[in-house]
Amino acid sequence: MRYLYMSLMILWIGALSAQGQLSPLPITSYDYAIPENNVSAIALATGGINVTDALDPFASYGNPALLAKNEATMLYLAYRLADEEDLGFWDAVSVSNFLSDKQFKYFTLVTKQAAISYQPMASLNISEYDANTGESMYYDYKLDKVQFSLGISDNNWPNIHAGLNLKYLSGRLVYLVEHRAGSQFIRDHFIDDKVKGFSSDLGVVYKTGDTVFGLAAYDILSRLWWENYPARSIQRRIATGVQYGSGSSTTSLGIQSKISSKPETTYHVGYNYRVNWDQTSLSNSDTVKQGMDLRAGLYSQDFYGADNINITLGSGYHYQMFRFDFSLNTKGLKLADSEFLFSLGLGF
Repeated sequence: MRYLYMSLMILWIGALSAQGQLSPLPITSYDYAIPENNVSAIALATGGINVTDALDPFASYGNPALLAKNEATMLYLAYRLADEEDLGFWDAVSVSNFLSDKQFKYFTLVTKQAAISYQPMASLNISEYDANTGESMYYDYKLDKVQFSLGISDNNWPNIHAGLNLKYLSGRLVYLVEHRAGSQFIRDHFIDDKVKGFSSDLGVVYKTGDTVFGLAAYDILSRLWWENYPARSIQRRIATGVQYGSGSSTTSLGIQSKISSKPETTYHVGYNYRVNWDQTSLSNSDTVKQGMDLRAGLYSQDFYGADNINITLGSGYHYQMFRFDFSLNTKGLKLADSEFLFSLGLGF
């Protein structure tokens, strides 16, 4: 028994020692609700955020309260294209570049006042070798989100709507740093860890006449649990905006900021012009409904200099139940470095 006790003590001390020697996580920030990562081509084309436009099929991402009066059933997906950039290792793993250059970005099914969505929040794979130092680095980080959205309305308060997003998060990180010693590689750091968690958003919309006010708070209550590392919270953010107009022309203004002592506030302006028309089908006498949208916007932290301003452009076309939208986001009018976002779907 004494030898068994001593063996267990040795194993316990060894486990504590191994835990104390864990390599530090290369992920230092969990900040996902930034304008560049908006999943909606409509929102991204009109300034980068949407807290007021209920006609956007991806509205639940920006403000779940916009679902409160929805009566349609919609099935949409989004795809992101970005220019290939020659990024260094640490630049690429920073929060503003956690998505791969080309990838599927979002899927949502909307029915009545509810929606279920799937998003690869993080998907990045980097392998880098420095011939001068002999250092090799490998980084693979994925984080997926399944989101349930619900819009809430009350007949006693017809102009005010509320909404809630509940998110389940699951992912994995593989991180390896080695250096070359002769013909062999010596391991310096190695992480192979899984993470699970949850998060929630809250939203409110108030409409009076042709004016809509919106407010959304992202990741208000959140937690990410790593298997071998301390739990972390996601950076909370808040966005507010106002939209004016009806019919063919709408203008929106918005502000988004971190909920922290040192906020990074961005200011957003967007404009959408919509043209709808009907025509008689060639095969029968039915009326075919179709339309086109033209969109433009911009956002910045201070609007000081062209290099600090993101300019957004986009368009959309719908034919009966089919709809296609695209957007362009460029910083400082550098079209070669622009990011394109496309969405395609059905609405009934």
